[in-house]
Amino acid sequence: MGGDPGSPPSGQARHVGGTELYDEIGAGYSLGRRTDPRWMTPILAALGSARVIADVGAGTGSYEPRDRAVLAFEPSIEMIRQRPLGASPAVRAVAEALPVRDQAADAALAVLTVHHWTDWRAGLAELRRIAPRQIVLAYDTRRHTEFWFVREYVPEIAGLELARPSAADIANELGASDVTPLPLPWDFTDGVFPAYWRRPAAYLDPGVRRACSALAQTDPDVVERGIRRLRRDLRSGRWHERHHDLLELDQWDAGFRLIVSQS
Repeated sequence: MGGDPGSPPSGQARHVGGTELYDEIGAGYSLGRRTDPRWMTPILAALGSARVIADVGAGTGSYEPRDRAVLAFEPSIEMIRQRPLGASPAVRAVAEALPVRDQAADAALAVLTVHHWTDWRAGLAELRRIAPRQIVLAYDTRRHTEFWFVREYVPEIAGLELARPSAADIANELGASDVTPLPLPWDFTDGVFPAYWRRPAAYLDPGVRRACSALAQTDPDVVERGIRRLRRDLRSGRWHERHHDLLELDQWDAGFRLIVSQS
């Protein structure tokens, strides 16, 4: 997208709509974003006895149950192409206008997608319309701005994060009955942006960076500048000196929250 008349000045976030963003960065997405059972377990528990699940912003279906009927809605054709064999077919649709009748599902699931919606409140209203139970995995955006990668290497990401709806905003809008922290184990297999909090060298891999929307939506020159600085700090040992306390942790709270609401 760089070079078009609408490109932002260097250092500013690239605000790309959900469909365009994931058509752009979606290639290879399923390789870096793999289901981790330590998140799948609480998501299944939150779904409870629901037999028909509407997965909104379904992507590659990483956290869809395989033993129930799933209505998958996803705007990006690139993401739909990467849904694995055996996954439920997905319908191209945006969260704000789901092509399904009222109360069509027992539960509506939205995993790390609300922050990409054009009108997140309208999208949440749709979740309430199509199912009596809503399960949303979101994150505390301010917590992400405190992540060492943002604070020390690409601070421009902070503006993007703070413009997104935070987990507390979503929980309040839904009138959530339960909000559960989902910490990141140090060896987490789903490459969400802060997943490599104890494995900093992973961010040197362009494939890892492509699977993180916060990095994909930030000026590439700014990201590359931060990566050069991180590479130097890893070579010199400065990163390890500065963050030796993280190396002693088995998990870290990056602000991810599982939000459950019953209409």
